[in-house]
Amino acid sequence: MPSTPPARSDPTGPTGPLDVIVIGAGFSGLYALHRLRVLGFRVRVLEQADNVGGTWLFNRYPGARCDIESIEYSYSFSEEIQQEWVWTETMPAQPEIEAYLNFVADRLDLRRDIAFGAEVVSMTFDEDSEVWHVRTAAGEVFVVPYVVAASGILSVPLEPAIDGMDTFAGTSLFTSRWPADDVDLTGKRVGVIGTGSTGVQLIPVVARQAGHLTVFQRSPAYTLPWQVRAFAPGELDALKGDYDQIREAQRQHPVGAARLSAFSVLLDMLAKPPLKAATREEQLAAIDDNGVMGALSWGDIFFDIEANQQAAELYGEAVARIVRDPETAAALKPTHPFGCKRPIIDQGYYETFNRDNVTLVDLRKDPIVTVTPEGIRTEQDLHEFDVIIYATGFDAMTGALTRMDIRGRDGMSLADFWGSEGPYSYLGIAVAGFPNLFIVQTPGSPSAATNFVAALEQHVEWIGDCLSYLRDHDHRTIEALPDAQREWIEHTTALVAPTVLVHPTCNSWYNGGNVPGKKRMYMGYTAGIPEYRRRCDEIADAGYTGFKLG
Repeated sequence: MPSTPPARSDPTGPTGPLDVIVIGAGFSGLYALHRLRVLGFRVRVLEQADNVGGTWLFNRYPGARCDIESIEYSYSFSEEIQQEWVWTETMPAQPEIEAYLNFVADRLDLRRDIAFGAEVVSMTFDEDSEVWHVRTAAGEVFVVPYVVAASGILSVPLEPAIDGMDTFAGTSLFTSRWPADDVDLTGKRVGVIGTGSTGVQLIPVVARQAGHLTVFQRSPAYTLPWQVRAFAPGELDALKGDYDQIREAQRQHPVGAARLSAFSVLLDMLAKPPLKAATREEQLAAIDDNGVMGALSWGDIFFDIEANQQAAELYGEAVARIVRDPETAAALKPTHPFGCKRPIIDQGYYETFNRDNVTLVDLRKDPIVTVTPEGIRTEQDLHEFDVIIYATGFDAMTGALTRMDIRGRDGMSLADFWGSEGPYSYLGIAVAGFPNLFIVQTPGSPSAATNFVAALEQHVEWIGDCLSYLRDHDHRTIEALPDAQREWIEHTTALVAPTVLVHPTCNSWYNGGNVPGKKRMYMGYTAGIPEYRRRCDEIADAGYTGFKLG
């Protein structure tokens, strides 16, 4: 048996011992590396993939696109990068985001401090020496004082548990690990399982290619119709000239996206008149004018479940005006409260079901029994396919960390703690019992309830400033206190208590309800980025209250 490679604190040779390991080379990890290097820390990034990009490297399925405008779904820390990079569309598609992250990595010379193909499988905190032992799948061990986990909130896909999947004789594809090479679906019989955000983006594109497409739907989605377009000549240059104002507006905006985005549309709805006070004529006029968006544009639907249910009925009426087949239209009407799941941008989703080559299977009426060599057998039929595509979601927010064996004080397992108590954290950055471990966008942070890039920049900058403070004041450890963590979670859960976001009928990755056995808790911070930043700064300015510094 080969011997275990020795512990290493100097993987790059002349730079000397490392100060920080960063896990992940997506949006968060790249900025963390750059920021910490600028602050004078010796940093190494461990990335399990063979390139930068994180979620945007693997989720390259047809139609993959961001739901925030490109000029805001981008780094704000570098004026040079803002001015040099050229976006081509108002909302960027996956290939453009992946190319952007590669550009950033090269422009800032980040690759020299990134170890690719380095999957972190375990981390153990040594209480005597006050360092982390970080082990990779290859058996290499890095010994460092601090770890920044930038492993992503949507980086661990949920593998569907359907009998017979390995027996299918055709091609099985997973949206979360789509092949790098083009997949030709022309003329083929294709089945898609899943109608969340991925499915809604994927289905219209596949329908235009496939000979026949069958969509297997468990939970109908609410969608926001969207127009994505190429920038007009000179338009991007004008926006770049206004970047100072755009970024300042972002900083002041609750979701960190001052221009058009799925999140900003939701906030706009709060200012609308209440649905329960509207007459039937006013309700119909709303969908006459704005279709499905008109059904949702009411100020009381986030706080009043009865209003929300009325909106769902009105939404169903709007869908029935688009989808010609009454049975299909009825099956597409959502039943969960609007807002409790992430909003989905829609480019011709409902219109797709008017195509002659598209069939919808409602799994609530005709559930899947098994996958066979020929295709998918439901209780009522056998659907034969050449290709099956699985778009079945993610173990969001916590999955990337709980799949590692992370052990803090007294050998405490992070996976066990979150599994029994719930995904607790302090500020959405640190977890009590795990000293010197910083997490970018953990539960209790703005994370997926906002513009991810705007939120992560605040996280990375706060973490960098904290590490500088520890260095300058000769502290070796920082650890969240259990009482401060409990108070923070009480605060975050109180914010959503009066809303439909925590309604028991909603199984969302926002609350862990999409993962069997996962402890349910709404995992986002909903008071907005400016308020979150204010609280974090206040804690730092007071000498990091709620933390024990050693």
